[in-house]
Amino acid sequence: MLEARSITFDYQGGDPVFRDLSLEVSPGERVALDAPSGTGKTTLCKVLGGYLRPQHGEVIVDGKPLPKRGVCPVQLVSQHPELAFDPRLRLGDSLAEAGKVSMDLLEALDADPAWLDRRPAELSGGELQRLCVARTLSARPRFLVADEISTMLDAVTQARVWHVILDWCARERAGLVFVTHSNALRTRIATRVVEL
Repeated sequence: MLEARSITFDYQGGDPVFRDLSLEVSPGERVALDAPSGTGKTTLCKVLGGYLRPQHGEVIVDGKPLPKRGVCPVQLVSQHPELAFDPRLRLGDSLAEAGKVSMDLLEALDADPAWLDRRPAELSGGELQRLCVARTLSARPRFLVADEISTMLDAVTQARVWHVILDWCARERAGLVFVTHSNALRTRIATRVVEL
């Protein structure tokens, strides 16, 4: 179980982005976060993934706080893949940080293995996003947080990426929290919608 327990978060003492927010996500569940733009969905995704620490409350998985070191059981794929990779490293080295990435997974995502010899600046945003998904799934998280991950992808690639993610979540019984502005995608994927 992924739980956000009464979390409050603000940026450097400003007004809270959210206050006393609680959320539970079960293994295998697909939860869509729904709220108008600018109301904290991306911030909540970063808190759930351990990238931001709340001022109050805690995020726990199976009764334990998120680890401060090592592989986190909650993995975030953001809407900005260009920020997810060290620009100095070849992409194969970046992917290896999460563990062994299978060629079958790269093929399923229509990711060219030759991309692994390149640096991030040599790929498009859509190509980088597919590698972000490959790296994230290779870490075998218990919960995946996906924040507007397919907005830069064409319709065919969007369908391919989501198919891979949903198959993986079903096979691993992993929970999914996601944000999308597409009502059709939300309706098709979500088992539950949470209004923020």
